[in-house]
Amino acid sequence: MRLLPWTDTDGKPCYLSTDNPHSLLSQLADDIEAAQLASAEQVLAGSRAVLGDPKAGERAVRFALVRAVESLGDTLRIAVSRGGRIAEGDG
Repeated sequence: MRLLPWTDTDGKPCYLSTDNPHSLLSQLADDIEAAQLASAEQVLAGSRAVLGDPKAGERAVRFALVRAVESLGDTLRIAVSRGGRIAEGDG
């Protein structure tokens, strides 16, 4: 079972059961994970810039923190998903 990089409408995890890591849904999940990781890199750079600016106001710091928390959640979900696949021997 592969943990997918999205949740259902109630916020519960979604899983994919397939023996084909190259199925269309697997490829879509791979693409979304790649986009989430690229976004996390941008959020990290932006957050560092805000935190490095002594003149940054509360709203800027709060916005950076909210985005960083979102990105961290996405990144952790990807790590759990990939770790599960490694444990199952899917590479």
